[in-house]
Amino acid sequence: MGAGSIGLWFSSGKPITAVALAQLVEAGRLCWDDPVARWIPEFAAHGKNAVTVEHVLTHTGGFRSADAVPETTPWPETLSRICASSLEPNAVPGETAAYHTHSSWSVLAEVIQRVSGEPFEERIRKCIFGPAGMDDSYVLLSVAEFQGVENRLSKMHLTDRGQMDSDLCWNTPECAAILRPGAFLRGPIRDLGRFYQALLRDPSPLLRRETIELMTRRHRERKFDDTFKHVVDFGLGFIVNSRRYGVETVPYGFGRHAGETAFGHGGQQTSCAFADPENGLVVAWVFNGLPGVRIHHKRGRELNTAIYEDLGIVRTD
Repeated sequence: MGAGSIGLWFSSGKPITAVALAQLVEAGRLCWDDPVARWIPEFAAHGKNAVTVEHVLTHTGGFRSADAVPETTPWPETLSRICASSLEPNAVPGETAAYHTHSSWSVLAEVIQRVSGEPFEERIRKCIFGPAGMDDSYVLLSVAEFQGVENRLSKMHLTDRGQMDSDLCWNTPECAAILRPGAFLRGPIRDLGRFYQALLRDPSPLLRRETIELMTRRHRERKFDDTFKHVVDFGLGFIVNSRRYGVETVPYGFGRHAGETAFGHGGQQTSCAFADPENGLVVAWVFNGLPGVRIHHKRGRELNTAIYEDLGIVRTD
Protein backbone atom coordinates (compact mmCIF):
# COMPACT_ATOMS: atom_id res chain seq x y z
CA MET A 1 0.00 0.00 0.00
CA GLY A 2 1.07 3.54 -0.75
CA ALA A 3 -0.40 7.03 -0.66
CA GLY A 4 -1.92 6.53 -4.10
CA SER A 5 -3.27 3.03 -3.53
CA ILE A 6 -6.94 2.64 -4.40
CA GLY A 7 -8.67 0.87 -1.54
CA LEU A 8 -12.22 -0.01 -0.59
CA TRP A 9 -13.79 2.36 1.90
CA PHE A 10 -16.67 0.05 2.83
CA SER A 11 -19.10 1.99 5.05
CA SER A 12 -16.73 4.93 5.45
CA GLY A 13 -18.09 6.04 2.08
CA LYS A 14 -21.72 6.19 3.28
CA PRO A 15 -21.73 9.96 4.06
CA ILE A 16 -21.06 10.72 0.39
CA THR A 17 -24.53 9.44 -0.49
CA ALA A 18 -26.01 11.45 2.39
CA VAL A 19 -24.46 14.66 1.08
CA ALA A 20 -25.74 13.93 -2.44
CA LEU A 21 -29.25 13.64 -0.95
CA ALA A 22 -28.79 16.91 0.93
CA GLN A 23 -27.95 18.67 -2.33
CA LEU A 24 -31.35 17.63 -3.67
CA VAL A 25 -32.98 18.89 -0.46
CA GLU A 26 -31.25 22.25 -0.88
CA ALA A 27 -32.53 22.39 -4.45
CA GLY A 28 -36.10 21.87 -3.21
CA ARG A 29 -36.48 18.55 -5.01
CA LEU A 30 -36.61 16.33 -1.93
CA CYS A 31 -37.56 16.61 1.77
CA TRP A 32 -35.97 14.79 4.69
CA ASP A 33 -39.38 13.62 5.87
CA ASP A 34 -40.50 12.33 2.47
CA PRO A 35 -41.67 8.72 2.68
CA VAL A 36 -39.26 6.59 0.67
CA ALA A 37 -42.33 5.20 -1.11
CA ARG A 38 -43.05 8.64 -2.59
CA TRP A 39 -40.06 8.08 -4.85
CA ILE A 40 -39.92 4.27 -4.88
CA PRO A 41 -43.59 3.17 -4.69
CA GLU A 42 -42.70 -0.52 -4.62
CA PHE A 43 -40.74 0.03 -1.40
CA ALA A 44 -44.01 0.42 0.53
CA ALA A 45 -44.61 -3.35 0.46
CA HIS A 46 -44.92 -5.29 3.72
CA GLY A 47 -45.42 -2.38 6.08
CA LYS A 48 -42.60 -0.07 4.96
CA ASN A 49 -44.88 2.75 3.74
CA ALA A 50 -44.14 4.91 6.81
CA VAL A 51 -40.33 4.75 6.44
CA THR A 52 -38.94 8.18 5.57
CA VAL A 53 -35.66 9.34 4.08
CA GLU A 54 -34.62 10.59 7.52
CA HIS A 55 -35.37 7.22 9.11
CA VAL A 56 -33.08 5.54 6.60
CA LEU A 57 -30.30 8.06 7.21
CA THR A 58 -30.47 7.49 10.98
CA HIS A 59 -30.72 3.69 10.71
CA THR A 60 -34.19 3.59 12.23
CA GLY A 61 -35.93 2.28 9.10
CA GLY A 62 -36.60 -1.15 10.57
CA PHE A 63 -35.92 -3.24 7.45
CA ARG A 64 -32.52 -4.59 8.45
CA SER A 65 -33.48 -8.09 7.26
CA ALA A 66 -32.90 -6.82 3.71
CA ASP A 67 -29.16 -6.80 4.47
CA ALA A 68 -29.26 -10.54 3.73
CA VAL A 69 -29.17 -9.76 -0.01
CA PRO A 70 -25.74 -11.10 -1.15
CA GLU A 71 -23.23 -8.43 -2.07
CA THR A 72 -22.67 -9.92 -5.53
CA THR A 73 -26.33 -9.45 -6.50
CA PRO A 74 -26.82 -7.18 -9.55
CA TRP A 75 -28.41 -3.78 -8.87
CA PRO A 76 -31.96 -4.36 -10.23
CA GLU A 77 -32.33 -7.58 -8.26
CA THR A 78 -30.83 -6.00 -5.15
CA LEU A 79 -33.37 -3.19 -5.24
CA SER A 80 -36.24 -5.58 -5.95
CA ARG A 81 -35.35 -7.84 -3.03
CA ILE A 82 -34.98 -4.89 -0.64
CA CYS A 83 -38.38 -3.53 -1.69
CA ALA A 84 -39.94 -6.96 -1.16
CA SER A 85 -38.52 -7.24 2.36
CA SER A 86 -40.62 -6.77 5.50
CA LEU A 87 -40.20 -4.64 8.56
CA GLU A 88 -38.54 -6.57 11.36
CA PRO A 89 -40.92 -7.87 14.04
CA ASN A 90 -41.81 -5.08 16.49
CA ALA A 91 -39.75 -2.51 14.58
CA VAL A 92 -41.14 1.03 14.73
CA PRO A 93 -39.79 3.28 11.94
CA GLY A 94 -38.10 6.30 13.44
CA GLU A 95 -37.76 4.65 16.84
CA THR A 96 -36.08 1.26 16.54
CA ALA A 97 -32.32 1.77 16.21
CA ALA A 98 -30.43 -0.91 14.27
CA TYR A 99 -27.62 -0.19 11.84
CA HIS A 100 -28.38 -1.41 8.30
CA THR A 101 -25.11 -2.50 6.69
CA HIS A 102 -26.05 -1.88 3.07
CA SER A 103 -29.78 -2.17 2.23
CA SER A 104 -30.57 1.33 3.47
CA TRP A 105 -27.95 2.98 1.29
CA SER A 106 -29.12 1.10 -1.78
CA VAL A 107 -32.55 2.62 -1.17
CA LEU A 108 -31.07 6.11 -0.80
CA ALA A 109 -29.07 5.74 -4.01
CA GLU A 110 -32.23 4.77 -5.87
CA VAL A 111 -34.03 7.81 -4.45
CA ILE A 112 -31.19 9.97 -5.81
CA GLN A 113 -31.51 8.34 -9.21
CA ARG A 114 -35.27 8.80 -9.40
CA VAL A 115 -35.29 12.38 -8.11
CA SER A 116 -32.34 13.57 -10.21
CA GLY A 117 -32.98 11.46 -13.29
CA GLU A 118 -29.26 10.62 -13.39
CA PRO A 119 -27.36 7.38 -12.74
CA PHE A 120 -26.04 7.37 -9.19
CA GLU A 121 -22.40 7.07 -10.22
CA GLU A 122 -22.65 10.03 -12.61
CA ARG A 123 -24.39 12.16 -10.00
CA ILE A 124 -21.72 11.42 -7.39
CA ARG A 125 -18.90 12.07 -9.84
CA LYS A 126 -20.37 15.41 -10.92
CA CYS A 127 -21.73 16.74 -7.63
CA ILE A 128 -19.37 15.29 -5.00
CA PHE A 129 -16.10 13.99 -6.42
CA GLY A 130 -15.55 16.94 -8.77
CA PRO A 131 -16.25 19.84 -6.37
CA ALA A 132 -14.32 18.15 -3.52
CA GLY A 133 -11.25 17.45 -5.66
CA MET A 134 -11.65 13.68 -5.36
CA ASP A 135 -10.14 13.06 -8.77
CA ASP A 136 -9.12 9.46 -8.11
CA SER A 137 -12.32 8.09 -6.56
CA TYR A 138 -14.84 5.60 -7.94
CA VAL A 139 -18.41 4.53 -7.23
CA LEU A 140 -17.82 1.42 -9.31
CA LEU A 141 -15.30 0.21 -11.89
CA SER A 142 -16.08 -1.19 -15.30
CA VAL A 143 -13.95 -4.12 -16.37
CA ALA A 144 -11.86 -1.77 -18.53
CA GLU A 145 -11.45 0.73 -15.67
CA PHE A 146 -10.50 -2.08 -13.30
CA GLN A 147 -7.77 -3.22 -15.68
CA GLY A 148 -6.52 0.34 -16.04
CA VAL A 149 -5.94 0.81 -12.29
CA GLU A 150 -5.34 -2.81 -11.28
CA ASN A 151 -1.71 -2.22 -10.39
CA ARG A 152 -2.83 0.43 -7.87
CA LEU A 153 -5.70 -1.50 -6.30
CA SER A 154 -5.11 -2.41 -2.68
CA LYS A 155 -6.46 -5.90 -2.09
CA MET A 156 -8.43 -6.51 1.07
CA HIS A 157 -7.43 -9.45 3.27
CA LEU A 158 -9.12 -11.42 6.01
CA THR A 159 -6.55 -11.72 8.80
CA ASP A 160 -8.73 -12.85 11.70
CA ARG A 161 -7.43 -16.43 11.62
CA GLY A 162 -3.75 -15.62 11.77
CA GLN A 163 -3.13 -15.72 8.03
CA MET A 164 -3.90 -13.48 5.06
CA ASP A 165 -6.78 -14.54 2.84
CA SER A 166 -7.24 -12.35 -0.24
CA ASP A 167 -9.42 -14.75 -2.20
CA LEU A 168 -12.41 -12.45 -1.78
CA CYS A 169 -14.99 -11.12 -4.20
CA TRP A 170 -14.07 -7.57 -3.11
CA ASN A 171 -10.80 -7.96 -5.02
CA THR A 172 -12.37 -9.03 -8.33
CA PRO A 173 -13.47 -7.01 -11.37
CA GLU A 174 -16.90 -8.64 -11.14
CA CYS A 175 -17.46 -7.24 -7.66
CA ALA A 176 -15.96 -3.85 -8.49
CA ALA A 177 -18.49 -3.38 -11.30
CA ILE A 178 -21.49 -3.79 -8.95
CA LEU A 179 -23.26 -0.71 -7.63
CA ARG A 180 -23.26 -0.99 -3.83
CA PRO A 181 -23.44 2.58 -2.48
CA GLY A 182 -23.00 1.69 1.18
CA ALA A 183 -19.85 -0.36 0.76
CA PHE A 184 -18.05 -0.35 -2.58
CA LEU A 185 -16.90 3.26 -3.11
CA ARG A 186 -13.14 3.33 -3.37
CA GLY A 187 -10.11 5.51 -3.94
CA PRO A 188 -6.95 6.67 -2.18
CA ILE A 189 -7.86 7.43 1.43
CA ARG A 190 -6.60 11.00 0.95
CA ASP A 191 -9.58 11.54 -1.37
CA LEU A 192 -11.97 10.68 1.45
CA GLY A 193 -10.09 13.19 3.58
CA ARG A 194 -10.71 15.81 0.88
CA PHE A 195 -14.45 15.11 1.16
CA TYR A 196 -14.36 16.12 4.84
CA GLN A 197 -12.09 19.07 4.12
CA ALA A 198 -14.73 20.28 1.65
CA LEU A 199 -17.37 20.06 4.39
CA LEU A 200 -15.26 22.08 6.85
CA ARG A 201 -14.35 24.73 4.29
CA ASP A 202 -16.35 27.95 4.48
CA PRO A 203 -17.97 28.32 2.07
CA SER A 204 -18.17 24.61 1.32
CA PRO A 205 -18.25 23.61 -2.34
CA LEU A 206 -20.74 20.85 -1.44
CA LEU A 207 -23.46 22.31 0.79
CA ARG A 208 -24.59 25.43 2.57
CA ARG A 209 -23.18 25.81 6.10
CA GLU A 210 -26.61 25.51 7.74
CA THR A 211 -27.26 22.23 5.90
CA ILE A 212 -23.95 20.77 7.08
CA GLU A 213 -24.73 21.81 10.65
CA LEU A 214 -28.18 20.22 10.39
CA MET A 215 -26.80 16.94 9.06
CA THR A 216 -24.08 16.64 11.67
CA ARG A 217 -26.11 17.35 14.80
CA ARG A 218 -27.58 14.48 16.81
CA HIS A 219 -30.84 13.31 15.23
CA ARG A 220 -30.72 9.85 16.81
CA GLU A 221 -29.48 10.21 20.36
CA ARG A 222 -29.06 7.91 23.37
CA LYS A 223 -30.50 4.91 21.52
CA PHE A 224 -29.12 1.41 21.88
CA ASP A 225 -28.25 0.08 18.44
CA ASP A 226 -29.29 -3.54 18.06
CA THR A 227 -26.63 -4.20 15.40
CA PHE A 228 -23.69 -2.59 17.16
CA LYS A 229 -24.95 -3.67 20.61
CA HIS A 230 -23.99 -0.26 21.91
CA VAL A 231 -25.47 3.22 22.15
CA VAL A 232 -24.38 5.25 19.12
CA ASP A 233 -25.58 8.72 18.05
CA PHE A 234 -26.32 9.52 14.42
CA GLY A 235 -26.82 12.66 12.41
CA LEU A 236 -28.23 12.43 8.91
CA GLY A 237 -25.93 9.81 7.43
CA PHE A 238 -23.04 10.55 9.81
CA ILE A 239 -21.98 9.00 13.10
CA VAL A 240 -21.63 11.80 15.66
CA ASN A 241 -18.93 11.37 18.30
CA SER A 242 -20.35 8.87 20.80
CA ARG A 243 -17.45 8.66 23.24
CA ARG A 244 -19.83 9.81 26.01
CA TYR A 245 -21.28 6.28 26.02
CA GLY A 246 -17.94 4.62 26.69
CA VAL A 247 -14.83 5.73 24.83
CA GLU A 248 -13.19 2.33 25.32
CA THR A 249 -16.19 0.36 24.04
CA VAL A 250 -17.99 2.46 21.45
CA PRO A 251 -17.73 0.85 17.99
CA TYR A 252 -16.14 2.80 15.14
CA GLY A 253 -15.36 5.69 17.46
CA PHE A 254 -13.02 8.63 16.93
CA GLY A 255 -10.64 7.99 19.81
CA ARG A 256 -10.21 9.54 23.25
CA HIS A 257 -9.60 13.16 22.27
CA ALA A 258 -11.91 14.07 19.37
CA GLY A 259 -14.28 16.97 19.98
CA GLU A 260 -17.90 16.37 20.93
CA THR A 261 -19.10 17.62 17.55
CA ALA A 262 -16.80 15.37 15.48
CA PHE A 263 -18.71 13.58 12.74
CA GLY A 264 -17.81 10.88 10.24
CA HIS A 265 -18.08 7.15 9.66
CA GLY A 266 -16.11 3.93 9.91
CA GLY A 267 -15.80 1.12 7.40
CA GLN A 268 -15.95 -2.61 8.05
CA GLN A 269 -12.86 -3.48 10.12
CA THR A 270 -10.70 -1.36 7.83
CA SER A 271 -11.16 2.39 7.73
CA CYS A 272 -12.28 5.60 9.38
CA ALA A 273 -12.77 9.17 8.23
CA PHE A 274 -14.13 12.10 10.20
CA ALA A 275 -14.06 15.85 10.65
CA ASP A 276 -13.54 17.54 14.00
CA PRO A 277 -14.77 21.15 13.69
CA GLU A 278 -13.81 21.96 17.28
CA ASN A 279 -10.14 21.26 16.54
CA GLY A 280 -10.09 22.12 12.82
CA LEU A 281 -8.97 18.61 11.97
CA VAL A 282 -9.76 15.95 9.37
CA VAL A 283 -8.65 12.36 9.91
CA ALA A 284 -8.78 9.59 7.30
CA TRP A 285 -7.03 6.23 7.36
CA VAL A 286 -7.40 2.72 5.97
CA PHE A 287 -6.00 -0.74 6.67
CA ASN A 288 -6.31 -3.56 4.15
CA GLY A 289 -6.56 -6.38 6.67
CA LEU A 290 -9.76 -7.31 8.51
CA PRO A 291 -8.56 -8.76 11.85
CA GLY A 292 -11.95 -9.22 13.54
CA VAL A 293 -14.25 -6.64 15.09
CA ARG A 294 -12.74 -6.51 18.57
CA ILE A 295 -9.16 -6.10 17.38
CA HIS A 296 -10.13 -3.52 14.78
CA HIS A 297 -12.00 -1.35 17.28
CA LYS A 298 -8.97 -1.40 19.57
CA ARG A 299 -6.48 -0.47 16.83
CA GLY A 300 -8.82 2.23 15.49
CA ARG A 301 -9.24 3.76 18.95
CA GLU A 302 -5.50 3.69 19.58
CA LEU A 303 -4.65 5.15 16.17
CA ASN A 304 -7.14 8.01 16.44
CA THR A 305 -5.94 8.73 19.96
CA ALA A 306 -2.28 8.72 18.89
CA ILE A 307 -2.96 11.16 16.03
CA TYR A 308 -4.35 13.72 18.48
CA GLU A 309 -1.57 13.17 20.99
CA ASP A 310 1.13 13.51 18.32
CA LEU A 311 -0.48 16.82 17.29
CA GLY A 312 -0.66 17.98 20.91
CA ILE A 313 -4.47 17.96 20.98
CA VAL A 314 -5.31 16.22 24.23
CA ARG A 315 -8.56 16.34 26.22
CA THR A 316 -8.27 16.94 29.96
CA ASP A 317 -11.80 15.94 31.00
